[in-house]
Amino acid sequence: MKNLQTQFKRHCKTRSNFFFNKTLVVFILFFSITSVTSAQASKQNTVLSDTLKIELIKPHAPNKAALFSTIVPGLGQAYNKKYWKMPIIYAAIGTSLYFGVSNQRSFKKYKTAYTNRLDNNITTLDEFDGLLTDAGLEANIDFYQRNRDLAFIVAGIFYVLNIVDAAVDAQLFNFPKNDNLSFNLQPNLELTQNNQLSKGFKLVINL
Repeated sequence: MKNLQTQFKRHCKTRSNFFFNKTLVVFILFFSITSVTSAQASKQNTVLSDTLKIELIKPHAPNKAALFSTIVPGLGQAYNKKYWKMPIIYAAIGTSLYFGVSNQRSFKKYKTAYTNRLDNNITTLDEFDGLLTDAGLEANIDFYQRNRDLAFIVAGIFYVLNIVDAAVDAQLFNFPKNDNLSFNLQPNLELTQNNQLSKGFKLVINL
């Protein structure tokens, strides 16, 4: 009877050890699988995070910016996100056109008066009769004609500059910008080949 009890205790102890070892193995396997899964998930998240950091920058087309400013002055600057330039362009071109149109009206008025004075028709009188001589009318005609042509030429120059500015801005739109860029002019001393001290200045560029 005592032997049976001893054997039964050994059997229970053996089964208990087996169950404990089996549980330990299962726990180790579960922990290993969990660790591998977590590592893979972390690696995937890292790759995904790195992928999300990649930002595709759509290149700016100088030809498109120039075309926009050709069709509508200032539209190329809006395409380049330089909105502050638009009122400058409109003011420059608009002011030039205003003076051009104003001088054209004055030119036409004096020219009409001069034509009416020389048509030898007593029924047509000019508005400057008794105020300006023939030479005075001619001088005003030349003056307003010259100013009209100059104003339209300046307006054309501003129009062309508007196109060039849009194209150049689009070309440099994605150019790397560095806020630390600076230029310094510093005194410089150098020894020449004749062992003489040369004094001057040097330009230092900090990038």
